[in-house]
Amino acid sequence: MNALVAYFSASGTTAKAAKVLAKAADADLYEIKPAIPYTRADLNWMDKGSRSSVEMSDKHSRPALADTDAPIAGHDVIFLGFPIWWYVAPTIVNTFLESYDFTGKTIILFATSGGSGLGKSAVSLRASVPGARIVDGRLLNGRLNADELKTWVSGLKL
Repeated sequence: MNALVAYFSASGTTAKAAKVLAKAADADLYEIKPAIPYTRADLNWMDKGSRSSVEMSDKHSRPALADTDAPIAGHDVIFLGFPIWWYVAPTIVNTFLESYDFTGKTIILFATSGGSGLGKSAVSLRASVPGARIVDGRLLNGRLNADELKTWVSGLKL
């Protein structure tokens, strides 16, 4: 499997999970970075005026990326990770997906979350990747076991 682990991490939690997964899957690693990094105030979901709240309330929001250098073309399988925001992926993930051609590729979602599952993430991202197969993977919360992740990755039906 020629895999890439691409991830967005606002606070570092998803970054830790992505690094363990990349090692377990023997995959390359790429961080999805916003052009304007998120501050702690931006991430205050209890403030309806915070950046994350405003972005998530607008389905058409597409926060700018810091770069478009992800090596998508050289990979067949992309593990795509993000924190769960409002039961779905943050809209910057849509920006990322819409910035590349994923035709014929398999995208396996993984996420970190303080209390919810993957929710409707796959459904909400599908329109951003026509021609790709997008599937729910799993939550990668807490202490991660590399051997368990290797077993999960090797058992995926790709």
